[in-house]
Amino acid sequence: MNCNGDHVDYVVERATRAVLVVDVVESVRLIEQDEEGTISRWLGLVRQIEKDLLPANKGHLVKSLGDGLLLEFTDVRTAVLAAFAIQQASDRSNVGKPSDRRMLLRIGIEVGKVIIEDHDVFGHGVNLAARLAALAGPGEIVVSASVRQQITPDLDADVEDLGECFLKHVTGPVHAYRIGPPGARPVPRLPTPIGNLLPTLAVIPFKGRAVSKQHRVLGEILAEETIRSFSRSSDLNVISRLSTTAFRGRVVSLAEIREHLNANYVLSGVFHVHGDQVALETELADAKSSQVVWSKLIKGQLRGIIAGEQEVVAQLVADVRSAVALRELKHAKLQTLPTLDSYSLLMGAIALMHGRSQDDFKRAYKLLEALIDRVPRQPIPQAWLAKWHVLQVQQGWASDPKQTAQRALASARRALDADSQSSLALAIDGMVHTNLLKRLDIAEERYGLAIEANPNDSLAWLLKGTMHAFRGESVPAVEGTQHALSLSPLDPMRYFYDSLAATALNAAGKFESALEIAKRSLRANRSHTSTLRTIAIAEWQLGRKDQARQAVQELLRLEPSLTVSGFLERSPAADYETGKEWSAVLEKAGLPK
Repeated sequence: MNCNGDHVDYVVERATRAVLVVDVVESVRLIEQDEEGTISRWLGLVRQIEKDLLPANKGHLVKSLGDGLLLEFTDVRTAVLAAFAIQQASDRSNVGKPSDRRMLLRIGIEVGKVIIEDHDVFGHGVNLAARLAALAGPGEIVVSASVRQQITPDLDADVEDLGECFLKHVTGPVHAYRIGPPGARPVPRLPTPIGNLLPTLAVIPFKGRAVSKQHRVLGEILAEETIRSFSRSSDLNVISRLSTTAFRGRVVSLAEIREHLNANYVLSGVFHVHGDQVALETELADAKSSQVVWSKLIKGQLRGIIAGEQEVVAQLVADVRSAVALRELKHAKLQTLPTLDSYSLLMGAIALMHGRSQDDFKRAYKLLEALIDRVPRQPIPQAWLAKWHVLQVQQGWASDPKQTAQRALASARRALDADSQSSLALAIDGMVHTNLLKRLDIAEERYGLAIEANPNDSLAWLLKGTMHAFRGESVPAVEGTQHALSLSPLDPMRYFYDSLAATALNAAGKFESALEIAKRSLRANRSHTSTLRTIAIAEWQLGRKDQARQAVQELLRLEPSLTVSGFLERSPAADYETGKEWSAVLEKAGLPK
């Protein structure tokens, strides 16, 4: 009702937003100590956020919460960047202040459907962001699993898995992650594509906006280098430059591009040149639905691009790969099996089998089964199914490990029958012989053949190095696993690579390094039991017995039936000195006999 007694309908909108809640830690204590100074500092920080940080990151201040803020963004990555910028601004404001007078912030971020009103935002996402902020420690940022899925670790943020957390007034546990600013990492060199089981990408030559004649060719250079980088990708098929150049300067729809090029995704963009700076506005669209699934502004040096330096292209390729993988994972989780494209089945299965829950792991099996029914003579799905069986035993989820080993071997053989030169099939057959059959002689032969077929197969190098670790051959163990990391530093299964690399470092007696890399793996996936065993061994060998016992207790929480004898029964190192040493350490640290 208004003042005249008339009924008023409020216009509301439901939309997907990234919601960010900022909260001042111990605000009551700070105000009691210095009311005027605390409020003045807080208002100054709010003004800086509203005037500088939000416009720079395309954010919006919804409202002030007294000693906090509610912000909203249309994009998760910009919300994350804004969170980092806010914490950095807070840190600068605390320089020179005594520790008890520092104003520290905690931030929570959630993404999802919210109800937007003229002056407010409502919904479960707002409440969850507030609860995540309460979970964060001073100076920390905690995000939901939905946010975590839309950022790329190491590129967008340093991500730490906090596991299932119980939040006040939230029904059931919430999977939460602590994030911080990313560190610099090299761009991977990637294996060759695996054929028609992957989504197809078309890169349309980028258009120049208000550029001089001499710079018009820059769009062709960028598109060509992008296509060249994608052609080395293991995640996507990419249409050739000669085919996509036909669309240069034409006004065509995504449907027409899809029809002519049979592309599932289309990457396009517009570039500007300002002095020696190039700004590239890119957009990735689903060709079938015409929906934009990702967009970003990327900047670089003109001279560097012309000289063939790859920073801009590398960033673009990594972001697009991540966006496609995330979209296909969502499809695999939400759609029924008959409606999924074959590449959605494969990409979803790979992501889910390396996930954090047994339910995801079981879903991966169903996806692989459905894919094999469609393409029974393709080696790749059979190879991944063999690895699924290996992981089932390693995680302690197999009711009959011996029978599971035979199933893994059968899948690996079917993969090699389909293509005896498939590096993936050869590497995973070696993994079966290493981890389940303990025939390390056959495994070594398979890894050698895999690397001969594809010298840049990072998984083959990783598994070969781990095999040497089991035998106590420290030099090739470390060399192999470290080479694997260099080949694929941004792999979606990075935690798995880190875990096996830490195993190799343990075998080499480099326990500090093993502990550092194993903890990085654990931060990404807290349910990987192999990582906990590695940590327990490294901690004990470093004389940190209490920490080793804590790792074993966490291991037993995840796998209550594990014993020393059970570890030896399934460990490829059991017949070597490394296995005897590791099992003795685990027993001392509290693992039952």
